[in-house]
Amino acid sequence: MERTTAQASATARPAAPHVPDAERLRRWRMVLGADSADSTGRALTGQDAAMDGALDALYGGGAGKKPGGRGSGGRSAGLGASAPSVARWLGDIRTYFPSSVVQVMQRDAIDRLGLAALLLEPEMLEAVEADVHLVGTLLSLNKAMPETTKETARAVVRKVVEDLEKRLESRTRATLTGALDRSARISRPRHRDIDWNRTIRANLKNYLPVPGADGAPPTGTIVPERLIGYGRASRSAKKDIVLCVDQSGSMAASVVYASVFAAVLASMRTLSTRLVVFDTAVVDLTDQLDDPVDVLFGTQLGGGTDINRALAYCQSKITRPADTVVVLVSDLYEGGIRDEMLKRVAAMKASGVQFVTLLALSDEGAPAYDHEHAAALGALGAPAFACTPDAFPEVMAAAIEKRPLPIPDKETQQ
Repeated sequence: MERTTAQASATARPAAPHVPDAERLRRWRMVLGADSADSTGRALTGQDAAMDGALDALYGGGAGKKPGGRGSGGRSAGLGASAPSVARWLGDIRTYFPSSVVQVMQRDAIDRLGLAALLLEPEMLEAVEADVHLVGTLLSLNKAMPETTKETARAVVRKVVEDLEKRLESRTRATLTGALDRSARISRPRHRDIDWNRTIRANLKNYLPVPGADGAPPTGTIVPERLIGYGRASRSAKKDIVLCVDQSGSMAASVVYASVFAAVLASMRTLSTRLVVFDTAVVDLTDQLDDPVDVLFGTQLGGGTDINRALAYCQSKITRPADTVVVLVSDLYEGGIRDEMLKRVAAMKASGVQFVTLLALSDEGAPAYDHEHAAALGALGAPAFACTPDAFPEVMAAAIEKRPLPIPDKETQQ
């Protein structure tokens, strides 16, 4: 009967690649750990044993093991608080696992075993795999960081920032430059400013045939009823961008990405960019946008949240409402005056400001956020949604052109 069922299943779906029994036992042994996998009868040697030891040190459930060693008495967390041991463990996982897995294991070690304090030691920072989440952790430790560690920490942060800029800058520039050009397009251009290619395409329906003279072939002409062109070049910025970023502890990754994007936007002459970060206080970091590393070390992750106060400051800096885009990056857990916050958003939108609310600006999944406040903003025409860094340029382009925002499906926001 079992063989018949197995044969039916094999005909109902493509056969999976054959895995030898020995390899299958090896995999189960790696998944289950030493004591839980005794029934496999599989002993690990060489690199497999070293990989299992690294996993045991982090994901074990008891006590007594030391990193780099094999203890008895079940799987146990064995990193302890020894800097040399942790440094060896960090080296091991970088040897045995791919970068994406290393980053996950580092985050788990910090969260599960309380190893954040060890990142205050330069030798630890030199051993870790740098990523956005590590930067967030370092920023949260900034005030407690000794001077001997700060230069190493800045080097780690700079590496991550430079990698992000390489990934995000070219697409951001290309997308927003196109959006700015389209938003500046005018219907009554001077002759020198006419975009002839677009004008011809827009007036093809006005083609008139003209008979040829003296037996010549017939010709035709296009009557340009509608001219399309661009406004004359100006040294002044076409749009004002205000990034208002929540720096509470849960927003660490968003702070990193927002700071990088702010630096990229600030480097575009056609944009005037302001970066404001807030918790219960408000800090304007605009004058540091030439170096996003300085911006990040100017933040202070943690603390409460007063969105109303932050928006009041941003509102006071708006001089051209119709040419201004305000981007609020926050999970909307407001500690200030809720009704005043909503009134400010309504007032800014009524004046012509394009208002965008991002619940997160990161590669993570749907964030935790205040659903009531998100619904209230949506009712004002400022829908709140999470945004990945890759999608951010298109969101900004839509806001600049005053067209509907590319909001993800509701299912992805739950």
